[in-house]
Amino acid sequence: MDYLKVSSKSSPASVAGAIAGLVKDGVPVNIQCVGAGAVNQAVKAIAIARGFLIPTGVDISCAPTFSDIEISGESRTAIRIAVYVHRIPAPTTTSGVDADSPRQA
Repeated sequence: MDYLKVSSKSSPASVAGAIAGLVKDGVPVNIQCVGAGAVNQAVKAIAIARGFLIPTGVDISCAPTFSDIEISGESRTAIRIAVYVHRIPAPTTTSGVDADSPRQA
């Protein structure tokens, strides 16, 4: 499984764009971070991506897990964040007619 690797120096807006693009393409999104700064940037990116996606009828949520990884021969603990996609139904009025449909007189 491939991961978007986020560091403390990653731009949250750039990572958010990558997340939104993958979601729109139907590609599973998994993020890997090592360290508090990287986790901070990843969470900010998820919040920004959510703002990009909600107007398109898509919402996202996430679930973090721990993972032991090896970096340069050294064992480290990473946070891996799975991003879940939720389709938002089109809004309807109380009469049951779609809000976007033409109004009848």
